[in-house]
Amino acid sequence: MEKEPLSQFIQRAYDAGHHWLAEASEHWRTHANRRTIIVLILGGALAGYLYVYVIQPPDNFPVATLVEVPAGAPLKAVSATLEEKSVVRSALALRILITLMGDERTIRAGDYVFKEPRDVFAVARALSIGAFGLEPVRIRVHEGATTKEMAVIFSRRLERFEPENFLAQARPQEGYLFPDTYFFLPNVTEDSVLQTLRQNFDQQVSVIQPQIASSTHSLDEIVKMASIVEREARISADRRMIAGVLWNRLARGMALQVDVTFLYTIGKGTFQLTTKDLLSDSPYNTYRYKGLPPTPIGSPSLDSLRAAVMPTKNDYLYYLADNTGVTHFSKTYAEHLRKKRLYLGT
Repeated sequence: MEKEPLSQFIQRAYDAGHHWLAEASEHWRTHANRRTIIVLILGGALAGYLYVYVIQPPDNFPVATLVEVPAGAPLKAVSATLEEKSVVRSALALRILITLMGDERTIRAGDYVFKEPRDVFAVARALSIGAFGLEPVRIRVHEGATTKEMAVIFSRRLERFEPENFLAQARPQEGYLFPDTYFFLPNVTEDSVLQTLRQNFDQQVSVIQPQIASSTHSLDEIVKMASIVEREARISADRRMIAGVLWNRLARGMALQVDVTFLYTIGKGTFQLTTKDLLSDSPYNTYRYKGLPPTPIGSPSLDSLRAAVMPTKNDYLYYLADNTGVTHFSKTYAEHLRKKRLYLGT
């Protein structure tokens, strides 16, 4: 047998080796693609799981609600509390993120408010930098509001406000809590609200203090009268006239006979009152008892306070408002009855 030339042998060996390498490469490439796909699928599944069950906000995230982080509380306890309150889905994830952002002792204690659902990264950052999100709440206390009405107004807007505690402190100050537009942080307490309203009253009254000092009435009498005038009329001129009429009646020893005091006690207006109501044994019944009521019947505006301390001098003893809101004044009871028939048909 003839020997194969060396060159042919080398060529055949090269071709065989090249073919083997090509097959091996193709085999590796095929399996590598499979591995890549598997890794991507697993990675995507893991990322989806982490987002759904760890990162994204809980479904019942407490939007616009106070979230307290107590001073001195350890990170573990804070994280557990925030998970319980549905601020985050995973207390562990929150702890890890805050630790990675810096020393875990850097979390800022206080009240937090989130306007919209935030993921665990945003919550961790807020706690780390103290982004409390607290913004003043605008609250309007209308003129003539009673302390009972105020308790309802504030309790609807302020989470830390305790209406019962407010009423216990506010009732003795009926009429001395000024009606106005206020801006309070959402975590303010009833004590701060009470103090602010009273300070505003003192500041407003200081404007008319010289007139009060030169009048023949005490501040308490003026506030009581102003609280009645506040309910009796809306126009400054009418308020000053009515104040003059009511001071006239008191000076003559007459009962005030105003219906608005019943609004304070039983919640009834003029056209709802019965004979039984008018005979009731209440110290606020100004038909039965002479003089001013025991307390103011609401919080008067500065305009009503001015009217009470600077009334329009007149000789009238009676007044009534017709169906269009115009007030008519009378000097005698007979004249008053005639105007009732004329303007009210009674």
